[in-house]
Amino acid sequence: MSAQPSARRTVLKGAALAGAAGLGLGLTACSTETNSGGSTPPTPTAPVDLGAADEVPVGGAKLYREQKVVVSRPAEGEYLAFSAQCTHAGCVLDKIEDETRGNCPCHGSRFDVTTGQVLRGPASDPLPAVPIRAEGGRLVAGPAA
Repeated sequence: MSAQPSARRTVLKGAALAGAAGLGLGLTACSTETNSGGSTPPTPTAPVDLGAADEVPVGGAKLYREQKVVVSRPAEGEYLAFSAQCTHAGCVLDKIEDETRGNCPCHGSRFDVTTGQVLRGPASDPLPAVPIRAEGGRLVAGPAA
């Protein structure tokens, strides 16, 4: 009769360890899911063509998720750009709400995409500014060539 409780403890310990391992895998996936392994810089290191400048609405913003950049257009001919990579865990913003609020899907941080400032944590640092320029009707983000 004493062998049975011992076997049950072994099974329960194994289940607990398997659950903990699964949890660890889930946390790892969360922190690197949209950050390409955590090794990509938060801003472009070379010029990146974002496309037609008129795709960004005046008074609004556009998310370029693949390039990890968000661009706002406060007035005709004016553009501001910020990294779209959250400063909390490195996830990439997934959408812009109400024309100026960037949403991080991983932990719920919100950013003002016209200033880069944090609107809601857990992020505490603003989005880094990215150089942006209009050339021939197209937007180019990142350092000049």
